[in-house]
Amino acid sequence: MAMQWAEEQTEARGIMLLANNVTKTFMSNKKEITALDRVHLYINQGEFISLLGPSGCGKSTFLRLVAGLDSMTSGSLELNGAPIVGAGRDRGVVFQQYSLLPWMHAWENVAFALKKTKGLSSAQKKKTAYHFLELVGLKGFERHYPAQMSGGMQQRVAIARALVYRPKLLLMDEPFGALDAQTRRDMQDLLLRIWEEEKCGVLFVTHDVDEAIYLSDRVYVMSAHPGRVAKEISIQMNKSRDWNDMLTDDFVHYKREIVSELERQKALKKLAANG
Repeated sequence: MAMQWAEEQTEARGIMLLANNVTKTFMSNKKEITALDRVHLYINQGEFISLLGPSGCGKSTFLRLVAGLDSMTSGSLELNGAPIVGAGRDRGVVFQQYSLLPWMHAWENVAFALKKTKGLSSAQKKKTAYHFLELVGLKGFERHYPAQMSGGMQQRVAIARALVYRPKLLLMDEPFGALDAQTRRDMQDLLLRIWEEEKCGVLFVTHDVDEAIYLSDRVYVMSAHPGRVAKEISIQMNKSRDWNDMLTDDFVHYKREIVSELERQKALKKLAANG
């Protein structure tokens, strides 16, 4: 069944990322732990996909596999038809922690990602870094150090750094989780504008139901440990979104469907624990 599913998805038009039967185990205290169990999912070209689920369900583990920062135990993981083997410049990664170099200006942090890019002079790298800082709304802050910037501004620098070499797929691991509510909303709107302009695919990890609905074309709801895809939900809403959409019947419908699935998974986990 898994192979048949993979073949069907490969034949589908415009597949960017294809995960088939992806399993990840690791050893802890001499005991084998299954973090991900036979995960199947796909992302179309230019699609915004969210992985949603409780802490410990393997969302970040899966993102690290796609980023090439870790290796799966079994299964297959392909980007544009080629197996993922290690990190690559076709993927940009943004983590919750900004990981900026404190001794570098904002533009230098962004340009650092171009260090190994051949054919670009230092002046061209600087110009490119300035362009992407302007794209994320930081024009005029190019020569600020991270310590001189707010958390939201630092995360904008991190996003600019991930985008500067124009990856085909942007991977984001709860990038707005540490921000206050208003800054988080501003960053979500900024991300949608960047996504529309850059036309890259996005794999977005979150545990926030509203955020997943607001941003995504589709949402994969993950089961509790071990992580599996419990449900796939297509979000059929206007792409030109604003926060008034949260008050619509459609938004409430999707929220009810997702919360219901999360509660079902919670109940199944409790039942298994008492089993």
